[in-house]
Formats: sequence, structure tokens, C-alpha cells
Amino acid sequence: MNHLDGTAEELSAVVLGFRRVIRRRLRQDLPGPSLRGAQVELLRLVETDPGIGVALAARTLHLAGNSVSTLVNQLVEAGMLRREVDPADRRAARLFVTEAAAERMSRWRSARLRLVGDALTRLPEDEIAAVEAALPALRHLIAELAKEEDE
Repeated sequence: MNHLDGTAEELSAVVLGFRRVIRRRLRQDLPGPSLRGAQVELLRLVETDPGIGVALAARTLHLAGNSVSTLVNQLVEAGMLRREVDPADRRAARLFVTEAAAERMSRWRSARLRLVGDALTRLPEDEIAAVEAALPALRHLIAELAKEEDE
């Protein structure tokens, strides 16, 4: 067993726990139907890159094209995404978040910022500094994980 295996396992557990607690706490405070993680990731991507196509969204999210198509259909039906025909390729669709989705995501971001920010203020200064110091390394780790997947 590699000496980093324990770190990898603990980091994975911490990240999953962090996301789970945030999701559970925010679900209590925010109205509307519950969205799965992959749906939220797709909405974030479309919000960041309006007009993105389904194929590029699938590659960016590292998901199968048919999985993203299913997510798109679910989100269109829920009134969260709008599909428009790509003028350059009539067979392709361009994706846009709806006003309802943009408002919901804005409320979610604000609530998440308050929730995590309030929790951070209750930590000792040295732990806040440790969290801040770890952020660049965590971003680098994400980039390494994404790079390995692309290879």
C-alpha cells in the first residue's frame, strides 16, 4: 500500500462529505424540485458557456453523450434549460439556462456562500489559514485528475 493511499481515501471522503452536507443543508432552505449533482454541473457549465453544444458539454463534464442528452431532456422538461437549433448545424442544439434556472442558481450560490462562510468564521484562525493554503494544491489536484482522464 502506497503511503498516499490513506491521504487519497481521506481526501475523497472529506470532499464527498463536504458536498453532501452542503447539499442537504441547502435543500432544506431552497424551494423547488431537487436537482441531482450531474444536473447542477450541466447547469453551471451552460451558465458559464451559454450556447454550448451537447457534445462539447459531454466532453467537458467527462460524461457519455447520451447521458448528457438525458440530462438536457430532464432539465428542459423542468424548465431549467432551453434548447435552440444551432444555425451552423441544424442537427445540433445549443443550450441556454432559463431565467428560472439562473435565479435558482444565484440563490443557491448566495446560500452556499453564507453557509460555508459562516462555518469558516467559527474555525480558529490557524485552521482558516490551513484551508486557504490548501486551495491552490486542491485546484492543482483537480487539474491533474482531469488531465489523466483526457490522456
